[in-house]
Amino acid sequence: MRILFIGGTGIISSACSKLALDAGHEVYLLCRGSSPRSVPEGARVLTGDVRDPSSAARALGDLKFDAVADFIAFEPAHIETALGLFHGRTGQYVFISSASAYKKPVDHWPITEATPLFNPYWQYSRNKIACEERLLKAYREQGFPMTVVRPSHTYDRTLLPFDPHGAGYTVLKRMLENKPIVVHGDGTSLWVLTHHRDFAKGFVGLLGHPKAVGETFHITSDEVLTWNQIFTIVGNAAGVSPKLVHVPSETIAKHHPEWGAGLLGDKTHSVIFDNTKLKRLVPDFVAAIPFRQGAAEIAEFYAKNPSFQPLRPDVDELMDRLVQSYG
Repeated sequence: MRILFIGGTGIISSACSKLALDAGHEVYLLCRGSSPRSVPEGARVLTGDVRDPSSAARALGDLKFDAVADFIAFEPAHIETALGLFHGRTGQYVFISSASAYKKPVDHWPITEATPLFNPYWQYSRNKIACEERLLKAYREQGFPMTVVRPSHTYDRTLLPFDPHGAGYTVLKRMLENKPIVVHGDGTSLWVLTHHRDFAKGFVGLLGHPKAVGETFHITSDEVLTWNQIFTIVGNAAGVSPKLVHVPSETIAKHHPEWGAGLLGDKTHSVIFDNTKLKRLVPDFVAAIPFRQGAAEIAEFYAKNPSFQPLRPDVDELMDRLVQSYG
């Protein structure tokens, strides 16, 4: 197939583009060329900015695709651009949404694609919901061949699974310095982390699949961990036993709204996913990489690249204050 990845060098998309190439597909990447990750060998780069429709149109020329996967659409305006660019140009448009869009707290486990979408806490999730609704309207009214994919906390060796955004190395550095680490709630809520190479197996299997058009899928690991386990696994991979201090999510949110939005709108609540719908279409999908292996990859990467992400002094200082109150 001829496949276009909008992005293609991000945390999730880098594994998907590589696997698509390994499967023998003709892969194009529409990107600005600013990612720290390299372009996979064999991919054809179209240099353009999808946020600038005229720039993207020039880069695309008269190319048509069997599937287009959009990894960097985050709000309805981005979907409007995609509809203008790709209507009549692709047999499938895959929008990467988010499992954070599912209603929290969850009323019934496991989470399926039929679980309602509702998130009053996190604007990021509400934007993703609005994007899905716009695409569904385009599918029903114009036959636009959309597919929605909802990842749940997909990571690679560069991503430490700690809120807020960009705070990961700050938390790891505290672990290495034997400083206490703030964990939301009592640390026993359940969470799912998915390695990007596992995610790619399910994702590439959906590309060009006629039964995926008009449908929604989540792609997640079946491994379920508590947050206490997640913090401990990361610390152990780095050679330390982290000191965990538990703080209510509501308290964290009062002191740091950015951190709190991701907690109250998502990570505070337990999640368990049912991947049956995906496996019906991609029967060989299995998430085979446990987080212990993924954490070892992360620890090795940061040992060699400690400055990959900047430190977050605001998070570091807040953890010190919260530890004084709750430690």
